[in-house]
Amino acid sequence: MSSPPVAGVRPKHARPVLLGLLLSVFLAMLDAQVVATALPRVLADLGGSGFAWITTGYLLASTISAPAYGKFGDQFGRKPVFVTAIALFLAGSAACALAPTLPLLIAARVLQGIGAGGLFVSVISILFDLYPGRERARVMGYFSVCFAVASLAGPAVGGVLTDLLGWRSIFLVTVLAGVLALAVVVRYLRLPKPHGRAVLDWPGLILLSGAIGALTLLTSWAGSRYPWLSWPIGLLAIATIVCGIAFVAAERRAREPVLPPRLFRDGTFRVATSVSVIAGFVFLGTVNYLALFVRAIGVTSASVTGLVLSPMMLGVVASSMLSSRRIAKTGSYHRYPAASMALGLLSCALMSIMDASVPLPLVAGTLAVFGLAAGLNMQVLGLAAQNTAPPGDIGAVSGAITFLRSLGTAVGISVFGSVFTATPDHVSALHHVALTAGVLLAVGFAVSLSLKSIPLSTKEHS
Repeated sequence: MSSPPVAGVRPKHARPVLLGLLLSVFLAMLDAQVVATALPRVLADLGGSGFAWITTGYLLASTISAPAYGKFGDQFGRKPVFVTAIALFLAGSAACALAPTLPLLIAARVLQGIGAGGLFVSVISILFDLYPGRERARVMGYFSVCFAVASLAGPAVGGVLTDLLGWRSIFLVTVLAGVLALAVVVRYLRLPKPHGRAVLDWPGLILLSGAIGALTLLTSWAGSRYPWLSWPIGLLAIATIVCGIAFVAAERRAREPVLPPRLFRDGTFRVATSVSVIAGFVFLGTVNYLALFVRAIGVTSASVTGLVLSPMMLGVVASSMLSSRRIAKTGSYHRYPAASMALGLLSCALMSIMDASVPLPLVAGTLAVFGLAAGLNMQVLGLAAQNTAPPGDIGAVSGAITFLRSLGTAVGISVFGSVFTATPDHVSALHHVALTAGVLLAVGFAVSLSLKSIPLSTKEHS
């Protein structure tokens, strides 16, 4: 990893600062993965009911807080908001390690999630301040590596730490690594502070949180905890609609809206957010079902299942890194989202006709294509939206892209879950999941074709 000149950082400190930022994001990604394997031991030690909130509370808090952090960064400065986010994340991690009861562990996970929601948004916004467009494209490719490594290593790391040192060690390791990342960034990162008086859009924040929270719970519970036509799901649907409408009305009147309506007048922002929702829906929403897909076509060994799935994550890393370097060289990014949707559509079409007679190398190859498709849009959509946004709205733009992708993921998991459970035969059910994903990818392909070609800058921001 080279260390080019970076605005706000001395040349010799450029690499440590970047590594500190990447480490903080990696910890948030990893934490969402490692806890799953420790849940049986947690329940054996703490007992109680409502253990699903150990995961749901974290995801809900991180999703709700993301857009708020983006706007706070625009108003108060990126560095103090980042420091606040990682401090809350580490405080939550320490509280998780010390929690004596399940309710307190859930509360600590919520605190952890509130901090995690700001890490990715803050870091993406900080990179905008540090690097010109093309160099930022190269740097952002490393986030795909973080995602892939966290996804692949998370369950294994969680299992090893739980077996050797107990489940509380998972959170203690996070604290130790996070303190290192925080110390490096605090010591060496220097960013200008925004001018003017900050005005908080409290009505917008509250209404947006209500809408996101209700929708996240609706998509998490519908079809699993409650039937789709039950009264709890109906109330959540009403709450989502009412809070959403009230939020739009409040933003039109707000002096400094948390999600400025003017952003949607920009065609690039509209395309980027729309494709982000679809990408989250398909590429992240189907992850839970790909292992089931491999099992359903005849693989019975867990280790072989892992080997068959690993090309997918390698595809994510390869396409993300290669596209990042190409974008950094040419400044052009507009073709990658369409290529992502097209490759995803091809892989879903293949998965929709596979059965137990298909050779495993072909299955692995198909999943590798799916991974290549996912990696082609991971950082491109954020770059595109930032490229046409005013500097004062970069945090709001980053927050919007992040939370819309998260919402797409939540809705995708719920919809695919309903499709899966509605069909008794698992192989047929997974074919239906692939066909549903294919339809959405076709829509995403059509939308992404309208992304304009606006080259990334090679100059630093003024």
